[in-house]
Amino acid sequence: MIFRQLFDPRSSTYTYLLADGGEAVIVDPVFEHARRDAALVRELGLRLQWTVETHVHADHVTGGWLLKRELGSGTVLGHGGGADCADRLVHQGDRIAFGERWIEVRETPGHTDGCVTYVLDDQSMAFTGDALLVRGAGRTDFQQGDAARLYRSIHEQILSLPEDTALWPAHDYSGRTSTTVGEEKRFNPRVGGAQSVEDFVGYMTNLGLPHPRQIDEAVPANLRCGRPLEPVGDAPGFAPLRWTFAGIWEIEPEDLREALSRVTVLDVRDPAELDGPLGHLPGVVNVPLTELAAGADVPEGPLVTVCRSGARSAQAVVLLGRRERRDVANLAGGMLRWRALGLPVEGGAE
Repeated sequence: MIFRQLFDPRSSTYTYLLADGGEAVIVDPVFEHARRDAALVRELGLRLQWTVETHVHADHVTGGWLLKRELGSGTVLGHGGGADCADRLVHQGDRIAFGERWIEVRETPGHTDGCVTYVLDDQSMAFTGDALLVRGAGRTDFQQGDAARLYRSIHEQILSLPEDTALWPAHDYSGRTSTTVGEEKRFNPRVGGAQSVEDFVGYMTNLGLPHPRQIDEAVPANLRCGRPLEPVGDAPGFAPLRWTFAGIWEIEPEDLREALSRVTVLDVRDPAELDGPLGHLPGVVNVPLTELAAGADVPEGPLVTVCRSGARSAQAVVLLGRRERRDVANLAGGMLRWRALGLPVEGGAE
């Protein structure tokens, strides 16, 4: 069996690929990485049968619709999630086959009504979504959350598996990749040891976490299985790009560094910012966003827009799209991320 764990740094989401006999399933794909996942499927010579969701996510948009369009795969959601977009709505005990293997559905509501955990046929692995995290558990303060229900789901459906079952969560925010049933029973401060349901409810009630930043965008999109409201165009060919759910192409800083000789970097900050603490990329053309909005000319050929954080430059991509420019991408994270990665700049502070 082929197994791969993939990662989205923005939402700290793990995506999983499992394959056997040339057939594959992907667990919790992320919209912005759908082309990455499709490339991996093709490179490994696989046929993607299904994209399966552990729940209707609030922190990222699923790549299920894009992968279906790209590879012909079906989409899978738990029946309690409130979405009717999926090709298959699964219940307790259902099996999703790939090759001669399968994953079995265990309903684990509590974080949301539609949460499910997928258990590999030999119980060596389980994909727990947001129900059970490494030394933690999914929050229960929004989107049908119910702490007592989640406690029962975790104990009855996940911690009842063999102690050496490897658990693979949908997220981790501290660099941890997996755990086991035995570890969580011993060391999880929320549900392990002698923690009672009353202890768990009290713990979860007082977490005090901020509201998920993408919830207003992600939940409605995931109730459509990730289908965007605007058409997804073909990628410009000047560098590896990814399509964001906001409807623009983005380029990672390392990929831009490799492509600098093939593109014009359009810095849309005010002129004084170019000589500020962050400096600027070598050879940039400076057209402030206000001037771009007023119709200022820009060079022909492939463009990468840049600003401090990526917000103004994303708007620049939208403005240029209204001029029918299709060879434009935004630098993900802007100069803040470029500098954080130690990539070359001119000017700026040490």
